[in-house]
Amino acid sequence: MYVVGGANSAGQGAMFFSRYASRVTMLVRGSALSKGMSQYLVDQIESTENIDVLTRTIVCEVFGADRLDAIVIKNTETNESQKVDCSALFVFIGAVPHADLLEGIVERNRAGFILTGADLIQGGRRPKGWTLKRDPYLLETSVPGIFAAGDVRQGAVRRVASAVGEGAIAVSFVHQYLRTV
Repeated sequence: MYVVGGANSAGQGAMFFSRYASRVTMLVRGSALSKGMSQYLVDQIESTENIDVLTRTIVCEVFGADRLDAIVIKNTETNESQKVDCSALFVFIGAVPHADLLEGIVERNRAGFILTGADLIQGGRRPKGWTLKRDPYLLETSVPGIFAAGDVRQGAVRRVASAVGEGAIAVSFVHQYLRTV
């Protein structure tokens, strides 16, 4: 099993998977785990016997028809590549909201994540241009009737199960909103 990434989420993932997999290999683009990872987590990973860490390593190709069979990894320092058997690959390479298409439409924070619900209330005031006599619903953006769920939201948990749950909740809020228009 391979885990890609060098931040806390990748480290936590590797620690979790190490309880179930016989071998976990972390592929880190950077030169060390300590860049972008808490020292206590680095220490845990380094003391876990079934976790290997390959720094300066990236995934170049993946192979498989109905499932993953192998990957090609490359050491960016030596430019050496190798194809390795791989039945599972988990990617933790950071969070970028990719919400630029909403610029000027809904409020976002400096990093580009969409503000929703209570995050829109500043100093007891609703967002600029808010026309309704109620506060924004939990997943509602600064535009009434536009909702956001998952990693694109400020303060999201950044887990698939959470994003799916937020999506289901957003549908409920959409129905609630539609009853008022």
